[in-house]
Amino acid sequence: MDWKQQNHDKMATRKNIASPPRKSVSASSSDVQLHICGVPFSLNREVLTAKSAKLAAVLKENPEDDVSHLLGDIPTDSETFELVARFCHGFDISLLPENVIKVLCLANYLGMSEDHSTNNLIKKACFYFQNNILPSWNKCIKALKSAETILPQAADLALVDACAELIITKVVHDPSLLGEPIRNVTTTDDDSENDESTYKPNVRRRLFVLDWKSEDLTVLSIALYEPIIRAMIHQNVPLEYVASSLFHYLTKWVFPGTKGEDETSVYERNSQREIIEAVERLLPQERGLIPCSLLSQMLQSAIMLDANTDCKSGLETRIGKQLDQATVKDLLIPAQGYAKEEQYDTECVKRIMKYFYSNYTSTDESGLIAVAQLIDDFLAEVASDRDLKLKTFLSLTDLSLAASEGTHRNSDGIYKAIDIYLDKHRYLTDRERDEVCRMLDCNNLSPEACEHAAHNEKLPVRVMVQILFSVQLKLKDTVAKRIQRGSGNLLLKLEEDEEDATRTSSSEEEVKAEMEKMGSKVLELEKECHMMRRAIQRGSYQHKIQKEKTSMWKEMKRKFGCMTSLHETNCHVKKKKVHPR
Repeated sequence: MDWKQQNHDKMATRKNIASPPRKSVSASSSDVQLHICGVPFSLNREVLTAKSAKLAAVLKENPEDDVSHLLGDIPTDSETFELVARFCHGFDISLLPENVIKVLCLANYLGMSEDHSTNNLIKKACFYFQNNILPSWNKCIKALKSAETILPQAADLALVDACAELIITKVVHDPSLLGEPIRNVTTTDDDSENDESTYKPNVRRRLFVLDWKSEDLTVLSIALYEPIIRAMIHQNVPLEYVASSLFHYLTKWVFPGTKGEDETSVYERNSQREIIEAVERLLPQERGLIPCSLLSQMLQSAIMLDANTDCKSGLETRIGKQLDQATVKDLLIPAQGYAKEEQYDTECVKRIMKYFYSNYTSTDESGLIAVAQLIDDFLAEVASDRDLKLKTFLSLTDLSLAASEGTHRNSDGIYKAIDIYLDKHRYLTDRERDEVCRMLDCNNLSPEACEHAAHNEKLPVRVMVQILFSVQLKLKDTVAKRIQRGSGNLLLKLEEDEEDATRTSSSEEEVKAEMEKMGSKVLELEKECHMMRRAIQRGSYQHKIQKEKTSMWKEMKRKFGCMTSLHETNCHVKKKKVHPR
């Protein structure tokens, strides 16, 4: 149950429990009659003097007089005074994180120390504070929260410093106590899960600490929160955790209640203004710790709450440092004031752009290209504002042209913005339309943009003719380049043929040399063949002589009856007798 509800229930049941006597008609003359915050108390003189050195001194100096006027300015509330009165009358009191600092401050004011009476209230409350409050993160925050109404007295007793030092020490050892770092993601309106303002408690503590209750520094007033965060920064707590806590604080105290002047009381607006100015002073200067979307939200709140110039300028500077990470939505800052003539604060955007280009030192051109595209998109978005003045539109177009220089980008973005502006401002005169279109570089449009512009009736005739002329020139250039490319190809072909001829000539010489070698080999082979032919011829003559000798021998054998036929050469074979069939 909430501690405030507990106190309310306790007040409702006081009549049923033993308590110090209240002021009544039949009160004894020895009782002290007091009014604390409109609540009457009737207290025994002897009991008070026994525990309080201050009351003892006052009553001693005024033994018979009414001292209520002397004690009417006691710095406390009725609940705390009742606890102290109960203690003085010997009743047990319940000390809690929500009341211990108030009890200590009142006990100190009344002089309820050990020098005056043993086992007095200051000793009892100090023991509880040191052993139950200081070791606990949650109880320290609750105790500090309860001390906001008596902050000067608590600070004089070093109670605030004791709690603050404990909190800072714990955060130095575990920065996640401040919350998880902000996720720098690009979100859409329908993507609620990736909302930058969504914070999650530390998962490890939530899972493994059974009595964990979400208590963070955002419950504290800015008078307590600011010095604690500043001390953390000096103690080198990681800045991403500090930035997370700062934005969480704004989410709790400023963003939900940032309304128009008619919907918010003067006190609330002043309080919110004080908070956002303090948070801006604490905000780290490092690039990228907080997304541009959140910085833009802070800037819009600062403008709406009429924060001081330093606050608004500081937020503009931080956005300018990381403008290449911004989206168009981050730059759509509504104009403020009853006499606002335009929908968006374009002068603020100009200052942001000026800071970016004045301090951009990177050699990487991607940042410049991203911002040039961003300015084109912003120009197209604000061009639909029917209240956007011609002078303002022309100055923004000038910025867009300057941003695109050196980025090798076409002028399609500016053409789109001009087309939208002419469509939403049909009342422009021909001269004013010419002045708007004078910002357009017709020679730097894409073919698609040229085709659209050629049929765009909102453009002056002069501009349409100029675009058609530009298209014709581009066509001639394209044809000339193709012809030049064809001539170049022909020349290249001739050079290749010449090289081929050179290579052919070289090949012919090689073939000729090879044929000469083959010719010599042929001659050698012919010579060898001639020699072989002669050798063969000699071999045939000897064979003929031998054959002639063999024929003569066969004839002689035939004549001598050794052969029966010309094909038989064996003279020992008898002639077989042939019998008739």
